[in-house]
Amino acid sequence: MAEPVVRIPDAKVALSTASVYPESTATAFEIAARLGYDGVEVMVWTDPVSQDIEALRRLSDYHGVPILAVHAPCLLITQRVWSTDPWVKLQRARAAAEKLGASTVVVHPPFRWQRQYARDFVEGIWRMADETDVRFAVENMYPWRYRDREMLAYAPDWDVTKDDYRHFTLDLSHTATARNDALEMAGRMGDRLGHVHLADGNGSAKDEHLVPGRGSQPCAALLEGLAGSAFDGHVVIEVNTRRAMSAAEREADLAEALAFTRLHLASSAAGTGSPPASPGTPPSSATPATRSSSAGARRP
Repeated sequence: MAEPVVRIPDAKVALSTASVYPESTATAFEIAARLGYDGVEVMVWTDPVSQDIEALRRLSDYHGVPILAVHAPCLLITQRVWSTDPWVKLQRARAAAEKLGASTVVVHPPFRWQRQYARDFVEGIWRMADETDVRFAVENMYPWRYRDREMLAYAPDWDVTKDDYRHFTLDLSHTATARNDALEMAGRMGDRLGHVHLADGNGSAKDEHLVPGRGSQPCAALLEGLAGSAFDGHVVIEVNTRRAMSAAEREADLAEALAFTRLHLASSAAGTGSPPASPGTPPSSATPATRSSSAGARRP
């Protein structure tokens, strides 16, 4: 009988600087280094350090923690960060990623009230992706809910698999809030799944960003699928630690999230059996996300 084989993918595990909020960007680098994360994803927001490329470079060098991704300022609270023009924001995010050696820019789909930006978004992301080696990984979002009402706040759609992008970010807190199947969405993304925001949720209308394993999302199954596939992106811990009663409690949560991720990325498979091709089961019918490979059949 063949001995079990443990396959550990090349995927690096990073800490989102948003995971230490309300602590600073600088604190995130310090914690990532102390806990043994492979790098950080910088959330560009109102903290001036998150907007300053030279300050970020110094933090990265001082702590020996590489910057693996840059999250463009797409939130309501960052509408004036790096310009009020959303395309300028993305250009600056790309420039930051290139200068800092990050491989990925994470971007949200536009808000519906950003009408011109939303109309041009899909083609515009393709144009920007064609101009750089940095991946523009568009992130799945969710409908906004209040009591029994639902508002579609994003355009072209909160379900980014309905449109044609070269790379996707899959966020499991957002799949919980949207109340859709994370593994099915991963299957629709196929080999365009280039980046993961790992968190958990219980299906609340609130975007919970729980420590993985504390909610109902298939965090372990997704990671095990990635371990058995050719996934070459990053897994980023993006959790909410605002309720931590102390710095020690926050750090314990982030250590737990890292341990959970490393455990389930080490997938055990018997003998030389073929690993699963993707972290989810693709649907039988083709969607824009599965019509072409990550190289991008839409573009030569």
